[in-house]
Amino acid sequence: MDNHTTVTYFVLFGFSSSLPVQFFLILIFLFMYIATIVGNLAIIAVIRYNNHLQSPMYFFLKHLSFIDICFSSVTLPKLLENLCSSQMISYGGCLAQMFFIFITASSEIFILAAMAYDRYAAICKPLHYVQIMNKSCCRWLVGGAWAFGFTHAFINTLPVLKLVFCGPNIINHFSCEFPSLLALSCTKTTPNSILFLISGTTVASFTLSAIFFSYIHILSTVLKMRSVEAKKKTFSTCSAHLIVVVLYYGTGCFRYMRPNSVSSVIMDKLFSIQYSISTPMLNPIIYSLKTKEIKEDLKKLMGYK
Repeated sequence: MDNHTTVTYFVLFGFSSSLPVQFFLILIFLFMYIATIVGNLAIIAVIRYNNHLQSPMYFFLKHLSFIDICFSSVTLPKLLENLCSSQMISYGGCLAQMFFIFITASSEIFILAAMAYDRYAAICKPLHYVQIMNKSCCRWLVGGAWAFGFTHAFINTLPVLKLVFCGPNIINHFSCEFPSLLALSCTKTTPNSILFLISGTTVASFTLSAIFFSYIHILSTVLKMRSVEAKKKTFSTCSAHLIVVVLYYGTGCFRYMRPNSVSSVIMDKLFSIQYSISTPMLNPIIYSLKTKEIKEDLKKLMGYK
């Protein structure tokens, strides 16, 4: 290893170097970033300044919008910078980006699980809902989401600091995600992969189990309802959350948990765009279309009668 020069920066070679293609991508990603920021800030403002939107469901939605802004801001500004000028990112900057991707992605997973539990309590335990989902419980769930996200990021990022990167330094991706970085290490990465597999499987299993069992009980309760209108309202409330869960988990799990034998650079990029860029942009649209209260208050915010 003494004959090798330690890498001090990486090159994020995520997209074509053709100027027309780069210009087109700049416009697309700039629009997506602005739409993400504006859409999620609108959701936060509507919930923050409307007294009738202070229930736990909207409390979690407000924090989901905040996480989406953070998640998108971890990758998109650097992606736009790389398309406009240099594709380089420092070694420290790359590790920092990976760390914050872990935090925001993991925290969002736990927030989605908390939202599923909130729907379960509201629909299956309506008489005890206020006691179950009190303010203290909601704060603990959100705080726990960030704490688990930080822990998951810390235990997976710290071992990466011990890896040696001696070249090549070209990351065939638009961000410093964990799998792309491990592929460039000159040292053995099996312990890192095993640690991530254990921690990632634990996080995914716990949160998916919470979501799955919550919706099993919700479905059982809804089928017992006699009112067709009540069934429609319940399904409408839950459908937005389910759409986000499918979009986020489906692409995220494929990107991080799939075997190396089925790896595809193009598919990895497409799935990364979906869960880290597209989903944060689509969440406000999905919830505003599926949630009547949000839709009406957004219209008022924009001046529609």
